[in-house]
Amino acid sequence: MPLFEYACLECGNRFEILRGANRADDVTICEQCHGARVKRLLSVFAAPRGGETMSEAPMTYSGGCACGGACSCRN
Repeated sequence: MPLFEYACLECGNRFEILRGANRADDVTICEQCHGARVKRLLSVFAAPRGGETMSEAPMTYSGGCACGGACSCRN
C-alpha cells in the first residue's frame, strides 16, 4: 500500500497517509488544524537500477518535489 504525502493549505502542515492508490485523491482532513483545504504532493522516491538489490544499487531519483525540484513547497 502506497504512502501519500499531503500539505494543508490552511496551516502549512505536511503529513503522510498510508492508503490504497485508488483512494489517493479522497477528501483528506489536516491532522493538525482539521482543515479541509489539503492537497496531495508529488513525492520523490528512490529505486535501484534493474538487476541490483537495494543494498548494492546506486539510487536513481524520480519526482519533482521534496523542496529540491519544481514544486510549490514552502520548505
